[in-house]
Amino acid sequence: MQHEPHLSAPEKCISEARDADEHAHNLTNWQQEYDQLSDGSFYGRIDEVTLEGLQVFKEHTNRSLRQQCNVWADSIWLGIPARPSDSRINGLVIGNDQLMCRPGSCDFELMTPEKYDIYGIVVKQDVLLQAAEIQGLALKGLSFNEYPRLTVQQKTLDDVRYLLERVLNHNANGLNNQMQQDVVTMGLLRLLQEETPSSSPAPSYAHRKAVVDRVKEYLATHADAPVTMTELCELTHVSRRTLQYSFETILGISPLRFLRTARLNRVRRNLSDPLSDSSVAVVAANWGFWHPGQFAKDYKQLFGENPSETVKRVKHS
Repeated sequence: MQHEPHLSAPEKCISEARDADEHAHNLTNWQQEYDQLSDGSFYGRIDEVTLEGLQVFKEHTNRSLRQQCNVWADSIWLGIPARPSDSRINGLVIGNDQLMCRPGSCDFELMTPEKYDIYGIVVKQDVLLQAAEIQGLALKGLSFNEYPRLTVQQKTLDDVRYLLERVLNHNANGLNNQMQQDVVTMGLLRLLQEETPSSSPAPSYAHRKAVVDRVKEYLATHADAPVTMTELCELTHVSRRTLQYSFETILGISPLRFLRTARLNRVRRNLSDPLSDSSVAVVAANWGFWHPGQFAKDYKQLFGENPSETVKRVKHS
């Protein structure tokens, strides 16, 4: 018996990648750029289901990452870590009873640890409001620009994780589109009925984030310039201790490791461009790596392959 198209179970899309930035582009309709922070070969997987005005996914990454993200316009994104972990959104640590939330067309930054799994829901705002109206519910508010972290009861988070896993898992193939739509929508409404904004960050947060942002701006405009801790302290007008503490608080890594991994990731991004015809040595020098031997060693340590292997893999893909 043939089912009507609108009653059939939605197709599940599985994407796998061996490069962090390639993985970032596998999430449908997101604008993202991922930098790998911890050493070793990368593996990422996305399980994704698309419904009417809804996107549901589970993302797995095996390496620590810095993620620059932006989701599609007129939508709301909720991110729920699959288990307690040391993750951050815009420099704010995510507690065990918290989820992440950002509106569409809004840049945000995630710092995620190794072996990280996260459930994501993206919903069009009008779809969410219509569902709330049908259920006779008054949402607490849809202005999430000020609060990237929302606090919810632990049991509610666990229940929603279970629902999302069911939708994404093959065991849910018996549910048709409308049933899965209803499952996800009710989970969303339950979260947003219970959420409370997390406490405001400490007054020192804004200053530390400004210090980190200033270093990021410097890196963007001085790609090939060697830099020392002393120069960074002069640039940001803070002591070495404050600089170190600012990075460890906001990003969870030291400023020098941030600079090193950021530049190595930019080299990898350039080498992974199939249209680029620049040599490895030229690309490395463009990002401030002047000693070929040390560069090759650092590159392989971070990414688990030599620069030449990256080029060869891209040309044969």
